[in-house]
Amino acid sequence: MNYLSVENLTKSFGDRIIFSDLSFGIDLGQKVAIVAKNGNGKTTLLRCLMELEPYDSGRIVYRNDIRVAFMEQSENLDETHTILEAVFSHDLPELQVVKKYNKAMREGNEEVINECYEELTELNAWDIEVKVNQILSVLKLDNTDLLIGSLSGGQKKRVALAQVLIAEADFLILDEPTNHLDLDMIEWLEEYLSKSKSTILMVTHDRYFLEVVCDTIFELEDKTLYRYKGNFSYYLEKKAERQEQLSSTIDKARNTFKKELEWIRRQPKARSVKQKARVDSFDDVKKAASQRIDDSEVEIPVKMERLGSKILELHKIGKSYGEKVILDNFTYNFQRKERLGIVGNNGTGKSTFLNVIQGREEIDRGKVVIGETVVFGYYSQELIKVDEDKKVIDVIRDIAEFIPLEKGRQLSAAQFLEKFLFDRNMHYNFVHKLSGGEKRRLKLMTVLMSNPNFLILDEPTNDLDIFVMSVLEDYLRTFEGCLIVVSHDRYFMDKMVDHLFVFEGQGAIKDIIGNYTEYRKQTAADYKKEKQEARDGTVEKEVKVTQLSESADKPVEKKKLSFKEKEEFKQLEKDMDALEQEKESLTQKLSDAGITNEEIMTAGNRLSEVVQTLESKSDRWLELSEFN
Repeated sequence: MNYLSVENLTKSFGDRIIFSDLSFGIDLGQKVAIVAKNGNGKTTLLRCLMELEPYDSGRIVYRNDIRVAFMEQSENLDETHTILEAVFSHDLPELQVVKKYNKAMREGNEEVINECYEELTELNAWDIEVKVNQILSVLKLDNTDLLIGSLSGGQKKRVALAQVLIAEADFLILDEPTNHLDLDMIEWLEEYLSKSKSTILMVTHDRYFLEVVCDTIFELEDKTLYRYKGNFSYYLEKKAERQEQLSSTIDKARNTFKKELEWIRRQPKARSVKQKARVDSFDDVKKAASQRIDDSEVEIPVKMERLGSKILELHKIGKSYGEKVILDNFTYNFQRKERLGIVGNNGTGKSTFLNVIQGREEIDRGKVVIGETVVFGYYSQELIKVDEDKKVIDVIRDIAEFIPLEKGRQLSAAQFLEKFLFDRNMHYNFVHKLSGGEKRRLKLMTVLMSNPNFLILDEPTNDLDIFVMSVLEDYLRTFEGCLIVVSHDRYFMDKMVDHLFVFEGQGAIKDIIGNYTEYRKQTAADYKKEKQEARDGTVEKEVKVTQLSESADKPVEKKKLSFKEKEEFKQLEKDMDALEQEKESLTQKLSDAGITNEEIMTAGNRLSEVVQTLESKSDRWLELSEFN
């Protein structure tokens, strides 16, 4: 059953064609994602589909009897409404009764509660009431009396998402639904949309999200739409095949072009009659031979300021805002080539921590020592602050004309822009003509062009497309300095970091070895263990008390290892060496730019097992070493 049909859709801004003659359809139950480089028209296409943006020509037809809900990238909410009023701004009778019921519950109005109870039962809407409360709870929108105008940008984004999810629509159109969500929220949304019966069309840069939720990928490239019937891994595989075929076609066309060019040149100028068909086909061959495939990888051996022995030291630092504790007696020394990921719920102090270590924010107590050779490069969530009437190339040249490379070479500002997918024809565009994603990319360029040796990236994946993220990953793979990443992009975190600071709130910070996948696996295992212990707690306590009583009566003092324990001790040393080597191998594999999504998950899971086994064997080795 067809839900949306698009025929020959064309859109341009002035003389710039965004897309041309797009035709596609979306059927009942499909979960489709649109991927494209920033500036190629993803958001524009969604807005055209919702008739919020005029288009030049074409036809857009929805099935008559379906409800469509649209979540925009920029929130379009009434600032004078409360959260409750915003999320229930739908005309569905069930939602209006749930809204009335929730309000009566808060006010303690028994008469209205009883009235709503009957209406909810009559409409069979109790499931909706449960669903609404679950969505608001997961998105941390419990205080529904707050005015929209008093909320942060991230909170508004979550209200807009809740509004769409609560709408019970047949067709959801979502523009960057994971932006400004913490990792727990993203994983919940991933599961929610995977199980949803709604038809979905979305734009997102979260590659794990694309992998798990979507069954069809549309790629918007060269003003054309390419379709891939599968998830993100399938898309990557088939795109590579398409580019390989295109490359082969271009090579053949270039060989033909050389021969035809020689033939054209050999023809007498005065001769009026030529093989007309062959002359006409020459232009087609020339056009095919002139195509280019941008498949260059970023291998930039940047020559940065060498880090000294002292890089960044945190000595018992503390930071609070009133009763809210951000850092509590925290100590840590950063090492060369540190690759640290930072995760935690919104509001636990991640951005504050980044400001503190750079000296941008005062601490209440303790000491922050920054090495003399450290050059910070900080990519923050704020928009780029430059003259909007400046040209792109001038923004970069204001920082540096060249970036130094190894062996005395240099990379010009223009070459560096090209490496990060700013084509030559964009270098002289004015900043105000760039899309939001392109401005984010330009800001990233200004940070990297300053040639830092300590790079801090705070949510770099927001508004950067998957193609730019791939280029950034290639760049960071050869980066020799220290790296700190705060990101909700699990794919990016898995590839870039080897340990995590987990901000748990009220100054509690855990240092976890491994990447994000390992951390989540460990968290799930701990949660399962806690539930099991809670279930069997009484029995275990009784057993422990009995055992303690028996051991108290008969204390045994161990003096030396038995023969069997000596053999175990020797084997433990061999096992630990092997595990250390495997750990090192897996860590290197995870930093490989060419690794697939499936290989990342497999390697991440194995690394988690290796780390846990190594810890267990180390504990046993220490226990036996006391008597060896």
